[in-house]
Amino acid sequence: MTSTIAELAAGYRDGSRSPVEATEECLTAVASLDGRVGAWQAVYTDDARAAAGAAEVAVAAARDSGASLGPFFGVPFALKDIVDVEGRVTTAGSAEWADRVSPATGTVAQRLLDAGGILLGKTKTVEFAMGGWGTNQHMGTPWNPWDPDVLHTPGGSSSGSGAAVASGMAPCAVGTDTGGSVRLPAALCGIVGLKTTEGLLPIDGIVPLSHTLDTPGPLTRSVLDAALMFDAMLGTPPAEVERAWLAGRGRYGAMRAAIEGGLGGRRIGCLSDAERAGVNAAQLAAYDAALEVLAGLGAEVVPFDPPTSFEEMKNTRFVIVTAESYHHYGEMMENPASKVDERVRARVLPGAGISASEYIAAMMQRRIDLAEFAEAFEGFDAMVTPTTPMLPLPVDEADETNTPALFTRAGNFLALCSTTMPTGVSPAGPGGGLPTSIQFMCRGGDETLSLSLAAAYEAARGPMPTPPLWAGG
Repeated sequence: MTSTIAELAAGYRDGSRSPVEATEECLTAVASLDGRVGAWQAVYTDDARAAAGAAEVAVAAARDSGASLGPFFGVPFALKDIVDVEGRVTTAGSAEWADRVSPATGTVAQRLLDAGGILLGKTKTVEFAMGGWGTNQHMGTPWNPWDPDVLHTPGGSSSGSGAAVASGMAPCAVGTDTGGSVRLPAALCGIVGLKTTEGLLPIDGIVPLSHTLDTPGPLTRSVLDAALMFDAMLGTPPAEVERAWLAGRGRYGAMRAAIEGGLGGRRIGCLSDAERAGVNAAQLAAYDAALEVLAGLGAEVVPFDPPTSFEEMKNTRFVIVTAESYHHYGEMMENPASKVDERVRARVLPGAGISASEYIAAMMQRRIDLAEFAEAFEGFDAMVTPTTPMLPLPVDEADETNTPALFTRAGNFLALCSTTMPTGVSPAGPGGGLPTSIQFMCRGGDETLSLSLAAAYEAARGPMPTPPLWAGG
């Protein structure tokens, strides 16, 4: 069973864990479990072992000298296979790119390596990140680890990252989020995902879907781990992160204060009656129970009616994402001989009919909607919604002409940050035993607040069970 980032960091400090041991646990889990789960596009076994050996020497030296290497040092991690690593193949989930070698390492990936992370390999993705269910016709759809018998949607587009972390094959992974592609797999696989603020993290070396809305973010098994990995992705000096974490300063102090002191004085917006329509009954029951927990922690929970509905936002966002994706991949999708996922082709090709005038109008409308939302959101600290309207579906029941991203895409369109986390598992019965989830959406730049609210809820919720498809289970 693989440990969390925080557990590994603590174990390295006191000598009870080692990077070699942690890496071997991950590689053993991949070897024994990925034949069922299918989360990985490529595993870098030899390089991971070499990096773990070097990290072990450094950790021992730091322990002897009292030096601080930072909490991400020696932590195994995975990259969604749209993030470039120099000399490695990045397929972006496309059979057309099966031999595409990355010319350079993306900044976010390099920061994780510079922080001492041990790259295990690349995880599967929806082709060019264009899809929310997590399916891929040619490169394979990862198995949601919560049902060992029926293939359920793992969530997309960071499907492999979600499945790898949820099943215990890696402590953490990088995903990207354009309309929910970090949060959807986190929600449907029962883990934590952080959608970061637009423009906060660099997107060079990340294969684009929508260069306007793309954001990278961490997928982990705890809120604390999401914060620690986020700091590594930001490039915050490792020793500074460790000092802040251990001393309870900065974002870690805010998280601790929320856990210990509750959420008194926080005003949280919840779904209005109109926005609750269409949410699965089990998801809605879990959502209402979570709202009661937040109220019990002292938060004021009141309905929030956005000036533009979640449904209306999708139309403007559709123009932006479809036009930009067509700019990047239109030529490939127009070629009938291209070996592409036909469902992705159907999503990209409408971009050919979007005029420059329509695209500019959508970008201008977004500015108006951003301003109107900011005005309406005055006095609120966060908006809490179910992450998805439904639980994970059997893949053959997922409507590929629709999306599970009703609530998540608003976070991208409105330039918010958001922490998604599980609320538990649905009751036994038809469709039972699957994860339910909520997201804490806050203003852009308020990741610390979003993580703090999520941390307080996580502590009150208690531990999550592990899924049936679990490393060492």
